[in-house]
Amino acid sequence: MARIQGIVLDENAKPVEYVNVKTATTATVTDKNGYYILSIPADTEVTIEFSHTTLRKAVVKVQLKANESFEFNPELKAHEEQLATVVISTKTRARLEGIVNIDPKTIRLNPSANGGVESILKSFGGVSGSDELSTSYSARGGNYDENLVYVNEIEVYRPFLVRSGQQEGLSFTNTDLVSNVDFSAGGFQAKYGDKLSSVLDITYRIPSKFGASLDASLLGGAASVDLVSKDRKWTAVTGFRFRDNSLFVNSKETETNYRPSFVDVQTYVTFTPSIKWQWSFLGNISQNKYDYTPLTRQTNFGTIDDPIALQIFYEGQEKDRYETVFGAFKSEFHATDRFTLKFIGSAYHTVEQEYFDILAQYRLGEVDSNIGSEDFGDVKFTEGIGSQFNHARNDLDALIVNAEIKGIHDISSKMKEEREKNLIEWGIKYTKEDIRDRVVEWEVIDSAGFSINPPRVDLPNNQQPYIPYTGPLVPYQNVRATNYVTIDRLSGYAQWNRKTEIGNSDFAFTAGVRMHQWQVSGDGIDSKSQSVISPRVQFAVKPNRDKDMVFRLSGGLYHQPPFYRELRGADGVVNPNVKAQQAVHIVAGHEYSFTMWNKPFKLVSEAYYKSLTDVNPFTLENVRIRYAANNDAKAFAQGFDMRLNGEFVKGTESWLSFGYLKTEENINDRGYIARPTDQRLKFGILFQDYMEKLPNMKLYLNLVYNTGLPGGSPAYADPYVYQNRLRDYRRADVGFSYVLTENNDKRAEGHWLKRFKDMSIGFEIFNLFDNQNAITNTWVRDVYTKAQYAVPNYLTSRVFNVKFSARL
Repeated sequence: MARIQGIVLDENAKPVEYVNVKTATTATVTDKNGYYILSIPADTEVTIEFSHTTLRKAVVKVQLKANESFEFNPELKAHEEQLATVVISTKTRARLEGIVNIDPKTIRLNPSANGGVESILKSFGGVSGSDELSTSYSARGGNYDENLVYVNEIEVYRPFLVRSGQQEGLSFTNTDLVSNVDFSAGGFQAKYGDKLSSVLDITYRIPSKFGASLDASLLGGAASVDLVSKDRKWTAVTGFRFRDNSLFVNSKETETNYRPSFVDVQTYVTFTPSIKWQWSFLGNISQNKYDYTPLTRQTNFGTIDDPIALQIFYEGQEKDRYETVFGAFKSEFHATDRFTLKFIGSAYHTVEQEYFDILAQYRLGEVDSNIGSEDFGDVKFTEGIGSQFNHARNDLDALIVNAEIKGIHDISSKMKEEREKNLIEWGIKYTKEDIRDRVVEWEVIDSAGFSINPPRVDLPNNQQPYIPYTGPLVPYQNVRATNYVTIDRLSGYAQWNRKTEIGNSDFAFTAGVRMHQWQVSGDGIDSKSQSVISPRVQFAVKPNRDKDMVFRLSGGLYHQPPFYRELRGADGVVNPNVKAQQAVHIVAGHEYSFTMWNKPFKLVSEAYYKSLTDVNPFTLENVRIRYAANNDAKAFAQGFDMRLNGEFVKGTESWLSFGYLKTEENINDRGYIARPTDQRLKFGILFQDYMEKLPNMKLYLNLVYNTGLPGGSPAYADPYVYQNRLRDYRRADVGFSYVLTENNDKRAEGHWLKRFKDMSIGFEIFNLFDNQNAITNTWVRDVYTKAQYAVPNYLTSRVFNVKFSARL
């Protein structure tokens, strides 16, 4: 549900009592102050009529988002009746705040290996992700831990131990339940939390009537149901999802026995006893099981004249489990027409295990390239041989509890409400994080019968080959630690929002400040308390010109107090003295709406600069981040994003995006080098089309090109010595959908398809051009030349999928 409220005035700007305000299903009457408030269905166009015995009536059409509250102050005249309807648009706020709004329907239809909100974000210029099986994304040079995600104003979390995109399974957001998605890649307001990069703000819908959906494909399935009580006070949306990535994993070069199971159930329940009070509950239970038994792998690389192959034979298996339970209660009380109070309480519990013992025995050598040979494609001459054994017994149990109070005060002058708007927003939040973590990881590498010593250990009296080394054999890498950590956090914010008109131009100004205080304690930890203050400001102007333009400028000081992952160093030990990373944001934006080919288009461009201090350096391997757990670096990020979207094909929305980014860091004053997220160039296209002679057939195309990330070096290497980059990431996904309900309005009453809002069958091709994208490199040694070869670890190849979708 949504809410419209305001004050009905007469021609002399005086409040009018006893005005009937009604829709087709609900009605109310203004009080002695002319005030009214009316609940209406969300995401539906509703016609509202204002009528009075002595004044002419007015009619307004409204379409609001779920949980949205919109203020409308109509003026009823004595002799002039409003014959034409007024259509209220609620997109002005997003334009002035620099927020990108994403249509949930586009999210559901977008062809991508890991469907969801994140797949759409990765098509934007300032957002990068180089693993199609991962929901993780990087915004303007930040890492995966620097993004805020909210669902109905409730912060949600991602698992701790995931190291590979194919282990992630499902993101938290269930797209079948979504009614609105807002995204900001920087310069966001103080009311959002303490992260350095971006905000993803998602709203689940409040249904107005019964509904259901079903989706099925070779990758899994999903179902949802919408329920509404007879008195409309109770509503519920519940969704079930199942995911199976074996279709993608089996397309890789590594032959495996792969048994995944990604399942979750979500529900969003609301209770609205009166127009002043609403209660809601958001719950989620998810279970991800990842059983992986690699068998063999052969990767061919090198050149046409000198082809080389890596053959690997595996023994062992990996068993990972991620089980999470999340619940949140929210209460929203409209004490008066000018004061709203909210309380939010949530709890997140995750139990994760990461167990594996995998022995990999490899051969590196020349490939038989003789087409007529019986051994074509096999290694005919071995240049290197060795083995690698990886072991892990990692367990984590984390409980995160939040309690938050928010307030919104409308301090606008009643006499100037039509031209000015003043809001004061504030909030106070307490968070307790209780983490129990055991990490046991080691790796042994053998090359040509000799055990390889650790790369970062100076061996005593090492005078080989003249004097044999007789010291103990130790693992190549070895991490062992047990941590019991508690983090108490107190944060809050206050901000002032002002919108006004000066002349014929619209101005918007927001100024706010955040405070965050935290204390790390636990077994063997010297407790220490730290605090930071973050002022932020936004300014926007919409000149009254013939051309529809908005100019924006925002910035401030942004802090990221360390989460548990940032406190734990590469050795597994927690450092409680890690300080908050901080960044100064400056973002200048421009938005231009125009008509081309008699169709609406919009061009959005932003230039940004971020100066970071107290940086906690990290390494990035697939989707696992390992921090140095110190603050011995400084960095910067600068770039430019641009997106052109509109109706390239009438009745559809498509866009082209471009992004340029440069981000570098200076560790211990050794000089500036590229950060692990230095994605220099980005191009993205999301295109929708249909066949003119067969309008039931729809086409959806998703193209992404990213230049290579720094990450082509061993994880243990000194980044100042190795600055190799991975190959460029190129991917095209295409989907075809035949909509069976396209001509429902022309069908006779009683036809079985009339029962459905939408029903379609589809066919998808992922990685249409079968590009070989790499996420990391495997490093192997040539026993003769002592050289190391970087063997790409390729992502998924071309995959075909069929799907079915139906909605009541």
